[in-house]
Amino acid sequence: MTVISIQSQVAWGHVGNSAAAFPIQLHGIDVVAVPTTLLSNRPGYPTIRGRVLDVQLVADLLRGVEERGAVEAARMILSGYLGSADIAMDVADFVARAKAQNPALLYCCDPVLGDRDRGMFVRSDIPPLVRDQLCALADIITPNHFEFEFLCGARVTTIDDVVAQARTLMARGPATIVVTSAELAGTPHSEIETLAIEHTGAWRVRTPRVPISPSGTGDLFAALFVAARVRGLATPDALSHAASGIHGVLERTAQRGTEEMRIVESADVMLDPKPRFAAVAFPAS
Repeated sequence: MTVISIQSQVAWGHVGNSAAAFPIQLHGIDVVAVPTTLLSNRPGYPTIRGRVLDVQLVADLLRGVEERGAVEAARMILSGYLGSADIAMDVADFVARAKAQNPALLYCCDPVLGDRDRGMFVRSDIPPLVRDQLCALADIITPNHFEFEFLCGARVTTIDDVVAQARTLMARGPATIVVTSAELAGTPHSEIETLAIEHTGAWRVRTPRVPISPSGTGDLFAALFVAARVRGLATPDALSHAASGIHGVLERTAQRGTEEMRIVESADVMLDPKPRFAAVAFPAS
């Protein structure tokens, strides 16, 4: 089993592939990690070194892993932070090519664009490409609440809003839509809500809010969700596994008092989260 993961990479800390590769490997899945950026650390520190990679280099890397048979061996492509519009377009070309070569291959697009606290944090020409090209190719998308509203072009404040807008997005491509960090009417402030919507059902899972907000949680969630799906779990079980695993990592991080997620030392809670929070079905008609 193989996942091709196309995201940013940092030398220090845990975002992008530096947050996703180990958790996926932990579940017995090989990872072909293709970087879109090489940085010393994520933004937010006093200094940052490195750069967004040239599109020609990213394209070469994708062609190279293709030549090694990675597409035929892969169960899933996962994309995250892309860095430039040129890279976004090249990733779209790669995904289309890969799905033509391997019709069983699934594509999960984590549309890393922004969040409620910071707004859009990518270049202005990237979001339309992610919305119109990458999400249209995707089988699964995992936006946070802010990104979901951008993809829909509408405010979303209730569970009925989520379902209605998800149905509209599904008509444009993805069969599974997972909305993380949902802030909805009726969600207690002490809890975090994550929802998954498909044509045949919808599920929600609530986990206690941990009073920290490290970078990379969306990258880690997508990795855990993808790992669960690749291992054969149905969407509600994958949702429960990923949300419970994230909660366990955040609790461990809060206990340690560090800025970066304690991913490596949280291997146990990512593999077998305790407590495990159930995904509950809700009407989605």
